[in-house]
Amino acid sequence: MRKVVDCRDMPSESGCTLTISGEEDEVVRAAAEHAASVHRHEDTPELREQIRNNLKEEQLSTR
Repeated sequence: MRKVVDCRDMPSESGCTLTISGEEDEVVRAAAEHAASVHRHEDTPELREQIRNNLKEEQLSTR
């Protein structure tokens, strides 16, 4: 099952609307890199755990 993390679900002053989806480890890595480069967070194991805890399952749309 693909996972999703959405910046809109996190407290932010910037109003970032980025959504990242993929396999769990890919999403955690990309979200941590985004948090560090855009939001100036330190990429730590604690940050990655917080991201992992906020992952949601991707909702598939029916077409």
